[in-house]
Amino acid sequence: MKILVINAGSSSLKYQLIDMTDESVIAKGICERVGSPDSLISFKTPDGKKIEEKVPMKNHTEAFAEVKKVLTEGEYKVIDDISEITAVGHRVVQGGALFNKSVLIDDEVIEGIRSLCDLAPLHNPAHIQGINASIELFGKDVPQVAVFDNAFHSTMPPEAYIFPIPYEYYEKYQIRRYGFHGTSHRFVSGRCAEVMGKNIEDLKIVTCHLGNGSSITAVKGGKVIDTTMGLTPLDGEIMGTRCGSIDPSVVLFLMEKENFSVKEMDTLLNKKSGVLGISGLSSDDRDVKEAAANGDKRCRLARGIQMYEIKKYIGAFTAAMDGLDAIVFTGGIGENADDMRATVCKELTYLGIKIDEEYNSTLVKGKEGEISTPDSKVKVFVLPTNEELVIARDTRDIVNAL
Repeated sequence: MKILVINAGSSSLKYQLIDMTDESVIAKGICERVGSPDSLISFKTPDGKKIEEKVPMKNHTEAFAEVKKVLTEGEYKVIDDISEITAVGHRVVQGGALFNKSVLIDDEVIEGIRSLCDLAPLHNPAHIQGINASIELFGKDVPQVAVFDNAFHSTMPPEAYIFPIPYEYYEKYQIRRYGFHGTSHRFVSGRCAEVMGKNIEDLKIVTCHLGNGSSITAVKGGKVIDTTMGLTPLDGEIMGTRCGSIDPSVVLFLMEKENFSVKEMDTLLNKKSGVLGISGLSSDDRDVKEAAANGDKRCRLARGIQMYEIKKYIGAFTAAMDGLDAIVFTGGIGENADDMRATVCKELTYLGIKIDEEYNSTLVKGKEGEISTPDSKVKVFVLPTNEELVIARDTRDIVNAL
């Protein structure tokens, strides 16, 4: 069985073709700047070369046509015909309270995703475009499956997901904590249990998905009880360009003093804040780390805030779960910033955490391993995430149940 995994953005279309017999990636790539004159498609060849081609793509339907060409035509083709693709799995960011698990897509599901566009105005409309374009290419006989980014977080209790504003706004607009990166947290928490050789139902795990967008999640007995992102991915710890959790009065104060519109304030909080806003240099941890090492005080501060908040949320979630068995670092920063992992862990000695700093420094660029020492009371792991594989597995399971 071959599954095509799709992650459609407003002007992009990421794809992976996965052979489920051994869960190997046959092909992967991305269509970028869809709808603009300089749209392009880039992909990796079977021998690892990166190919980039400028191709006109007015919309997602045309982007899908280009993906079809890359997969089935020319010297780098990986299949002879799209009929070899059994099903398509789509990442959908916001499933709200409507969808607490992955589902087979039909007209009712599409309308459900559409009804949640107010909660994810940048993402859900793009996902619908991707789904419709996929149906147009493959026809209605090829199953399409939606895998929701917040579904894994649907087990949170009301105490964790209800915001302390008038309850009527929860009832009227469904304003609550939803959480995101759910497929990543689900994958690495499950992988953590596998590596430990234990049943996930017996474990208390904090998973740290750290990247340009970051979230930390408390997984108790295989179920999420709390997570840092909220109604949107803006909440939680400091991120590349997002501020994370701040006093709401800061927003009101700045809007009044600077005469910001709602849109300008949204741009400030989502695209000009976080590590970029503090450092004044970059949202990329590699750039900020290098500048900090060379004495840049604001870059040091930006990374210091990151490490402080990671430590703070681990502590809070340990209290929420009444204990902790393991911490997982994943995501672009979590998998590569060994100094950040070391600093966070060295400041959690009250939990009995000890790490092997030398081995920790070797776990970068996709390497998996345990960085805690044998006598550490809490296990600490670096586990590369694989959201696409979660989507492919869910798609396979749903199709097999038809």
